[in-house]
Parts: sequence; structure tokens; C-alpha cells
Amino acid sequence: MRLIACILGLFFAFAVQASDVITAKQLLQNMAKAVHTRNFDASFVVLKGKGMEPYRWVHAKQGDTELELLSLLNGAGLEMVRVNDRVTYFEPQSSAYSISTDSIAGPIPEVLFKDVTYLLSNYDFVLGGKGRIAGRPSQLVRIESKDDSKYNYWLWIDTQSSLLLKAAYVNQQGELLEQLQLTHISVTPEPAAQLLELQQRDFPAPLPMQTSLERDNITNNWQVAWLPQGFDLLKSDRHKLDLNNELADYYLYSDGLVDISVFVQRPLPGERPSGALSSGATTVYVHNSGAFDVSVVGNIPALTAKKIAESVKRPL
Repeated sequence: MRLIACILGLFFAFAVQASDVITAKQLLQNMAKAVHTRNFDASFVVLKGKGMEPYRWVHAKQGDTELELLSLLNGAGLEMVRVNDRVTYFEPQSSAYSISTDSIAGPIPEVLFKDVTYLLSNYDFVLGGKGRIAGRPSQLVRIESKDDSKYNYWLWIDTQSSLLLKAAYVNQQGELLEQLQLTHISVTPEPAAQLLELQQRDFPAPLPMQTSLERDNITNNWQVAWLPQGFDLLKSDRHKLDLNNELADYYLYSDGLVDISVFVQRPLPGERPSGALSSGATTVYVHNSGAFDVSVVGNIPALTAKKIAESVKRPL
């Protein structure tokens, strides 16, 4: 009887865990839908190291038209406007430009506004506890990495509107490294007048899309021999770095949730030891191999960045 009881206990424990995964996935899918269909006006801050960046985020759905505005409120300001599948960027000291895309590249990973099923090969979706964020009831959903080479990503979702209230990169010890916290959110039945006015504005035509030949024109000067599981090459080119005007080979990798940039260039003058700098979840690791320098940048642990940098070599 004890054996049967143990087996039944394990079965029910597994069933509950499977149910949690499905429910967590459904909550993420509901959030992705709500972000595209709800009318809301929100303010949030990104807490990274000792710094803080305040944003305003407004969204509206008017008939078949989707309108979105994301503004960085500090400094000279940065404004991003989306009208359906066109996003226009207004940056200080540069001309406005538009690109064809259905989401704004902001501090929230874009995959969370799309089909999150893609992440299940490298992450688990787990339900956490309930609480209150910005005065609203919330449910924690943890996107947990299946190995220690990446951080986890936690989200607190409004149980009433299904909108995001808080998000954080979390290390394997459960420490919050970088947080996005809503300070105010207003969900309304009607779109904000400010967004409706966007339909009357003229925006630049989207920049030409890359042709398949341009997308396939990658540089093969270097081989990145090790990457965490699930990362694929998105882009590769050669360009000058803004920091020092040095020519570098550039590789961009992503697992859908996290992007990793790898730069390879000739050694800079002077002896500089290899090492890492971190701010919030972002790590910058510089590896001096003697013959060339490798810089790895991404929201990943320092040991992961170090392993990537040290794996770079010339192809045979």
C-alpha cells in the first residue's frame, strides 16, 4: 500500500507541475494579447545598478489600427512611435527614421509580446506567488533557464487586465539584478486622445528591408566555438566602433529572450588584463588573447561571457 501511495503521490505531483507550466504559459500568452488590444497609459522605471531610467508607455487600439508610444523621460529624450507595423524613432541630434516591425525595441524583450512557445526549448515557465504591484493584484510567472549559463526572467502580471506590472532579471541564487517596475497604470475603455492624434501625423517611410543576399552576407573571419544552448546567429558584419573608431567584426546571437553581441578587433595599445564589468544584468567582458581582442556584451553571467570570449578563434 505504501508503494502505491508513493506512486500516486508522485503522479499527482507531476500532474500539478504540468498544470502549472500550462497555466504559466497561458498567462504569458494572455499578456501578449493584452499588450496589443488594451488601451492603457503607464509609467515605469528601469532600475539598473545605481541608475534609474523613467519611461512613459501608452497604447491604444482604434478599430484595425494599433497605436503605441514609448518615451524615455530623462536626458535629451528618446521617443518611439508605432502605428501598426511601422515604428518611428525620434532620437536626439539625428533625423527621425522608421522601420517595418510590429513591436518597439525597448527595455522589455519583444518575444513577450509575441508567441512565447519558442522559448520552451530553453526555458521553463513556472507559476510563482501572488501579490500587489502598483496597487494592482499580480501573479508572478518565472521564465527559468534550463541551465546555469543564463539568467532567469521573472514577470508580475496584472490578474485583472493581463498587462505587465513588473519584470526582473534574476540570477540562479534568486537575486534580482535588474528590474522594470510600473509606478502607474491606467486601463481605459477608450484610447487616449494623444495617441489618436498620431494617425494625423506624417512619418518617414520605412527603411528598405534587407535582401536575402544582404542577410546571408556574414563575415567568416572568426569562429565562436562555444555559446549557451539555444543561441543562433542573427547578424554579422564589419564596422567601426563608436567608442574608439576601430574596425571590428561583429556577431549578434539570440535565443529569443536574450541577445549577445561579440566584437573582435586588433589589440589596442597598452597592456590591458582580461576582465568583466557588470551593470544590473548587463555584462561586458573583454578578453585579450594577445593576437586579438574579444568583447562580449549581453544580459548574461560573467562566467558565460568569459567562456564565449575565450572560445573565439580563427577558422581552420
